[in-house]
Amino acid sequence: MDFSALLKDFEDYLRIERRAKDLTVYRHTLEIKRFIKFLGFHPLQATKADVRRYLKTLVDKPIFTYANVLKALRVFYRDYLQKKEVVEGFKFPPKPFKPPVVPSKEEVRRFYEWLKEPLSKAILLFFATTGLRRSEVYRLRIEDINFAKRMVIPPNEGSRTKKTWVTFFNEETLEALKAYLGPLENLDPKRKLFLVTETYFRKRCNAFCKETGIKITPQTLREFFASEMGRLGVPDRYVDAFCGRVPQSVLARHYTDFSPDRLKEIYDKANLRILS
Repeated sequence: MDFSALLKDFEDYLRIERRAKDLTVYRHTLEIKRFIKFLGFHPLQATKADVRRYLKTLVDKPIFTYANVLKALRVFYRDYLQKKEVVEGFKFPPKPFKPPVVPSKEEVRRFYEWLKEPLSKAILLFFATTGLRRSEVYRLRIEDINFAKRMVIPPNEGSRTKKTWVTFFNEETLEALKAYLGPLENLDPKRKLFLVTETYFRKRCNAFCKETGIKITPQTLREFFASEMGRLGVPDRYVDAFCGRVPQSVLARHYTDFSPDRLKEIYDKANLRILS
């Protein structure tokens, strides 16, 4: 099998058998292309020594670069080609612990007051009160939102770790959404909730940081949500559910009520507020 046919078959393997997302397929394939270029010969002829030579060129790179390359090589040789001996024994570098810098409620409120457009205000409050990932928020359509219950059902990520749960937003966010969307009953269920690209809100985050020195992003707002809900007494397993994280304990997986009604009861009892 020539290079192009092999890579095409590898892509099909990633998509069909591993159910990988498009970005994962692209990254793994790109890393294998780079490895093939380094080798200068067909990857089926590669040995563990060849992999070691290649990884040696990456030891001074950021640990995430090294880890991403090794991950792609392991999937390619161990799982796809069933040649585990080629990558056996190579370890991932330890990830350094870096505590997240979570913005305070006062800083989030200051950002809200700094913003001008109803759209950007709605996006900010939506991130801060749902705990959703950036990709999930920008994929949402009107049909994914139950405005009467202030409930969000994100589209399935199709991942082993990024599961779909339900989450909610507070009354402040509902009012901000109404100010941006207008009459809710007239909305097309198929239209996207936020009719912008990800760069729209990112530019405002960058401008606010440049002016004030306060760094706020969709990711820090997700961390703010988790931190604030914990401060309000919400158990970790429910915070994980709102954020779409897989509960790790047997107790949480099998003996906890994650029904929408129960989650809404817990969310409303916490009474998360941003603006007051």
